[in-house]
Amino acid sequence: MKQNKAYKFRIYPNEEQKIIFAKTFGCTRFIYNKMLSDKIDYYQQTKQRLNNTPAQYKTEFEWLKEVDSLALANAQMNLQKAFTNFFNNPKSGFPKFKSKNKNRKSYTTNNQRNTITLKNSYLKLPKLVDLVRVKQHRQIPKDHKIKSVTISQTPSGKYYASILCEYENQIQTVEPKTFLGLDFSMKELYVSSDNTSAEYPRYFRKSQEKLAREQRKLSKCVIGSQKRNKQRLKVAKLHERVANQRKDFLHKLSRQIANTYDCVCIEDLDMKAMSQALNFGKSVADNGWGMFTTFLKYKLEDLGKQLIKIDRWFPSSKTCSNCGNVKDNLLLSDRIYHCNYCGITLNRDYNVSVNIKNQGMRLAIS
Repeated sequence: MKQNKAYKFRIYPNEEQKIIFAKTFGCTRFIYNKMLSDKIDYYQQTKQRLNNTPAQYKTEFEWLKEVDSLALANAQMNLQKAFTNFFNNPKSGFPKFKSKNKNRKSYTTNNQRNTITLKNSYLKLPKLVDLVRVKQHRQIPKDHKIKSVTISQTPSGKYYASILCEYENQIQTVEPKTFLGLDFSMKELYVSSDNTSAEYPRYFRKSQEKLAREQRKLSKCVIGSQKRNKQRLKVAKLHERVANQRKDFLHKLSRQIANTYDCVCIEDLDMKAMSQALNFGKSVADNGWGMFTTFLKYKLEDLGKQLIKIDRWFPSSKTCSNCGNVKDNLLLSDRIYHCNYCGITLNRDYNVSVNIKNQGMRLAIS
């Protein structure tokens, strides 16, 4: 079975390549917004869908010919995907216009007849005369075929290339023998059925005071001045540092769990609804639970193991992990679980993690 895997490297383009990247970022954003605007106008006039393509706009806007045509085609596909998601699930929202200042600067191009190659830490890309220098911290296996490359620029000015490869998956499924239950914890990221916690360092909270101070300085700078641009980069680097610290911690933690256990069980939580209902927005975002479960899922699957998600309505909090009795009058403020039936007293989060593990074992066996 064929699977896809992405490898992300930092790249160091020269000044000429930076100009081409900037043009491509702008053109892909323009074509996305223009096609979206024309679709809306056409539907309002005719009540029918408009099937427009980037090629139709190259006569009127000749500067679109200066950039990679496949990057424009991928912008069209992204717009089509946004409409498909909206029609399948209206809650996802109607496609929005891309802002020049707020949106992530990136574009994707496809590999056709070796137009994209990576050799000796240099990357060959369409529309670029010279090769782009790459900080290649790991080798891509020879049996991996490059499908596409996404070039992106962070707010701090760094450039990255995400290389998507296709390979033949020969992973054998592991029969689960060791199980682990994880219960989401606002304070520690999770509490496990082994009665251990992640002890998440709360990187954002630690940097919050410094971020607020630098953000205040930025707000006082004159728009368009050189001083404002320097301060903007300083704030962007602080945010990037926090994000990198969080990602590094979650990668190492998920790798450790994936190597140790055959099956990991978690609850299928709606983190967005939880942060809004309980007013825990910053705490939920700082933990990065969604990112952690994503890392954990693909690491387990690469090893032939599995991640089981328990239904969010399963009464894991109210059920006694020792005898199975359900305690209906349990409050959210009750952090200690005491079973009136068997008399056992446990930490609430630990009790939940054991219930999640037991339910996951039942689902894995059935």
